[in-house]
Amino acid sequence: MENILKQMMKGNNNDCGIASYCTANALVIEALLLYAKKNQTPVLIEATANQVNQYGGYTGMTPQDFTDFVYRIGDQMGCSRNLIILGGDHLGPLTFKDLSEDEAMEKAKVLVRAYVKAGFTKIHLDTSMKLASDNKDKELPTITIAKRGAQLYQACMEAFGEMEEKHTQRPVFIIGSEVPIPGGATEVEEGISVTKAADFIDTVETYKSVFQEHGLADGWENIIAVVVQPGVEFGDSQVFLYNREEATSLCNSLKDYPTLVFEGHSTDYQTKEKLKEMVEDGILILKVGPALTFRLREALFSLSMIEKELVPEQKQAKFIETLDEVMVEDPKNWIDHYHGTQEEIALARKYSYSDRCRYYLSNPRLQETIHTLFENLDSISIPLNLLHQYMPSQYDKVIRGELLNCAKELVYDAILEVVSDYEYAVKG
Repeated sequence: MENILKQMMKGNNNDCGIASYCTANALVIEALLLYAKKNQTPVLIEATANQVNQYGGYTGMTPQDFTDFVYRIGDQMGCSRNLIILGGDHLGPLTFKDLSEDEAMEKAKVLVRAYVKAGFTKIHLDTSMKLASDNKDKELPTITIAKRGAQLYQACMEAFGEMEEKHTQRPVFIIGSEVPIPGGATEVEEGISVTKAADFIDTVETYKSVFQEHGLADGWENIIAVVVQPGVEFGDSQVFLYNREEATSLCNSLKDYPTLVFEGHSTDYQTKEKLKEMVEDGILILKVGPALTFRLREALFSLSMIEKELVPEQKQAKFIETLDEVMVEDPKNWIDHYHGTQEEIALARKYSYSDRCRYYLSNPRLQETIHTLFENLDSISIPLNLLHQYMPSQYDKVIRGELLNCAKELVYDAILEVVSDYEYAVKG
């Protein structure tokens, strides 16, 4: 069965794209699938190799677990599974880079096979990182990246061939040797360099040559996109907006490869107009991750401020305080990312664009806190004037009768404000 993404993309002569929502947060996924159900439009949900792998990743989920997790939410939301596209991001030796090539690549093959077997149909093959046996003093050659990518492609297609359900969509693949750091850069105090057209061409031609050498020439039709850096990024408090003039040379070079499109990572926090420009310039797959949970966190903070005004202190959920306590007790997911004075670090834990607090939202203590927050606010009627103070966008919809004035619905709507920017950009 032909892949739905392949049908949608139709190469770079297309004028519409797709947003790729990289998240494992249940509330975010619920909002996404409600949107898909309401609009009867496919939604692409991605998991990264460090989130989800054969050892559980930081979510504790294998690829099959993640598939079951998303489908279970979809079933609860009444969203057809036909509207759900699952993608795997940064699949390769990323989490095994401290091992030698032989060891790392064997584990990477197990990883990609598990993703394909679990029904993921968009596979980003990322072999751009150096492994323990690579020369630390030299840049990793494109030929090495491509050969490792070809090995993983073969492993994927072998796994697909073994699947019992032959009606399953054939996976499509994204390649690229210039891949942004998953989840945003740790520091971006200087300008972001756009991928050189020559480097993009070198990547494509090298991969095509390697596929030919490995007897995979026919498989090239399953490659639909190349990851590039179009000049967008974010840090703790910085956003580098897309500048189409600086990306002109890169985007023009795409015209020589009509079956390919660009995939842009770290597009979080771009304006909807900039996102639209990216799509118009051939960056048809827009990856977004932290911005989704950043908006979720903002909504939960707003509800917490409303709670402080309405609920006796002894009954308050105190989500803001509890989140920081949990992060301080277990700093491994933010300690290497936030820098400065103690005050600056404390501020970053709450408000950084890199949104490291997303790693903690599934913590049982925080899940209970969120549940209590919702219960507290749903047991009373949030006064419209308080809603106007802390959630003005949601207030406008509530007073017009377009949105229920209940905690979870308010949170869903806040998340979907991010989604609406991407959907605006990718629709032709």
